[in-house]
Amino acid sequence: MADLIHFALSNFTLTFLVLGLITGLIVAVRRGLTRATLAEELLAYFILFTIAIAYFYNFVFHVFFGYLAPVYIGWADSPFQAEVGYASLGFAAVGLLAFKGNCMVRLAAILGPAMFQWGAAAEHVKSIIATGNMAPGNAGIMLYSDIFLPVIGFALLWFKRAIDQRSIASNR
Repeated sequence: MADLIHFALSNFTLTFLVLGLITGLIVAVRRGLTRATLAEELLAYFILFTIAIAYFYNFVFHVFFGYLAPVYIGWADSPFQAEVGYASLGFAAVGLLAFKGNCMVRLAAILGPAMFQWGAAAEHVKSIIATGNMAPGNAGIMLYSDIFLPVIGFALLWFKRAIDQRSIASNR
């Protein structure tokens, strides 16, 4: 059990993605499973868990346990740990606002972290190439989540928008 908890907390981006998708599915089923409810709830709970909660977790980790973050990533400690933490707090706040917000707020909630994650992924790859850094926080699930979580977010946003546009067109 301790290993499972360690894995879940160390790979929090994957943990919160799975929790968000499962919660979104459950809520969609409880509301009456249609394409519209599925699109809405998957997007809403993706944003709540993968952006709002995960970035709040990242804020706590980098600000209050900043000395652990670089060890996990395989980098040297830096005063920028706190800055990453406070940026994460900002992403978390926007994610919370976007949980049940409109399309533009949701786009902003996905776009900001996407730029951060894709930039982080580029730095992780540079670190792998330059130093052979295969630490779990550099070359493991974190690298893949930095690349694919934004893709999933944009895909869910597109799915929701496509369903909404179909609904509007059929009501004309």
